[in-house]
Amino acid sequence: MLRFNAGSGHIWLNEHRMMLLHTRALAGLRRELFDSLGVARARGLLVRMGFASGQRDGELAVREMHAGMPCEKAFMLGPQLHTIEGAVRVEKVHMELDLKTKHFFGEFLWTHSWECDAHVTDMGYGDDPQCWQQIGYASGYTSAFIGRLIVFKETECHSMGDSQCRIVGQPAEDWRDDEYVDYFRPQRIGERLIDYNIGLEHLRAVQPRREYDTSLVGVSPGFRAAFELLKRAAPSAITTLLLGETGVGKEVFARWLHDNGPRATGPFIAVNCAAIPADLIEAELFGVEKGAYTGAHMARAGRFERANNGTLFLDEAGDLPLATQVKLLRVLQTGEIERLGAEQPIKLNVRIVAATNVDLQQSMQAGKFRSDLFYRLNTFPITIPPLRERTADIPPLVNRFIEKYSALYGKKLSGLTDRAMRDVLNQPWPGNIRELENAIERAVLLAPEGGAIESVHLWSNVAGLKPDQQLDALGHVGSGEAAELDGLCDQVLQQKIDMASLEQRLMQMAMQRANGNLSQAARLLGITRPQLAYRLKKEGLPAA
Repeated sequence: MLRFNAGSGHIWLNEHRMMLLHTRALAGLRRELFDSLGVARARGLLVRMGFASGQRDGELAVREMHAGMPCEKAFMLGPQLHTIEGAVRVEKVHMELDLKTKHFFGEFLWTHSWECDAHVTDMGYGDDPQCWQQIGYASGYTSAFIGRLIVFKETECHSMGDSQCRIVGQPAEDWRDDEYVDYFRPQRIGERLIDYNIGLEHLRAVQPRREYDTSLVGVSPGFRAAFELLKRAAPSAITTLLLGETGVGKEVFARWLHDNGPRATGPFIAVNCAAIPADLIEAELFGVEKGAYTGAHMARAGRFERANNGTLFLDEAGDLPLATQVKLLRVLQTGEIERLGAEQPIKLNVRIVAATNVDLQQSMQAGKFRSDLFYRLNTFPITIPPLRERTADIPPLVNRFIEKYSALYGKKLSGLTDRAMRDVLNQPWPGNIRELENAIERAVLLAPEGGAIESVHLWSNVAGLKPDQQLDALGHVGSGEAAELDGLCDQVLQQKIDMASLEQRLMQMAMQRANGNLSQAARLLGITRPQLAYRLKKEGLPAA
């Protein structure tokens, strides 16, 4: 259905002429509409533009259905066309379609939305969905196909921090939202501009950029949920338990809690409970008196005393020995500690923030963690999601780390290439933010001054890449197909097969597989039909 004619300068989708446009040019136009018309009017215009485009493709799909294509297959031409046209990748979740009763209900997932990418680049993340032109397209396409006004809404959007966009479509009247449905009806914008008398206030009525905290970076729903809990806990002295995998930023959360609470002027003391030997942990936490044991030549304050009137962060609290757990529970209950070898307790005012990456419920069942201590620490739990569940946070984290290490190493970089960002977003990051930060620091060091960070700068070795990735001769990350092709070429060279024989045999096999169909054989070979016909004639081979 899609044909390119380089000779005449046409791109055809059946009988419709198409164009290729730079997404950044469209993004610039989109931003200019906001500045000129304000958010509401620009949104209506973009929706109507998309609606008109969708109607055209919908009429095309209806003709294909009348030509004998099954109804649902004909309808899915729209999502396929939307993908081919470069707007967004579409995946069907659920659909109900009955042309006789004109009933429709559909739910679809969108990924790689150009409109989301453009909006986030120009205006950042916000609290409202932003795929307005694409929502218009889906609504226009479905309305033309069904024969009644069908309106789609975004229930999730990447521009709000969601990992993907989710859209739901149904008849306009079923939404019971006249203000929203009005966006899908024609409006004479030009005649109303004078009436609106757009002034400076209206020009600035663009949706605000969602800013993240200066130390905590995140825009995804999972991060925002955890951060909201953190903000609620900050003004009080409530004992907080931070849960999450290694590297998700539990200590950064704990420090933010301290810095934004009433104890901000007091000390913040962090201790990794898993890094201190079991026979020394009590002395480290509670302190010792002179002569308490052999080698204790002087009295020494423990971490609890040093954190007085401040915050004590117990990292990896799930690894505390059982004997230490008993004493910690006593401290939490009484607010008093006893140094090893001391006769009198010391009254302290310390806020406890604990963190662990182990499942404390399983540890309790295994007898490795006391249930009474768990209930004391678990007063206000906050679960920090792993990075693989908050991919929307990766780009701002990458930018933050590039800024940090560019300043540290005195370099100016333009950021990540599109390919490098794609590879970063596709990585599972088992080490979470810590692993990502290490990769970016290394990349900043390796990238050329004034240049961009490429994929090859991110990975410390070939083994660190995904199984289907390898480094090509230039050091770029490529797919396993390149390695297979290199192996095939090596085999051809070893067997001393000449180019003419190889090309002739390839064309013969392609024609055999295509059952003599010249166009299909050309597609198998990756060349045009005229090119294949010319080569067959040149070699004296049959063209059918």
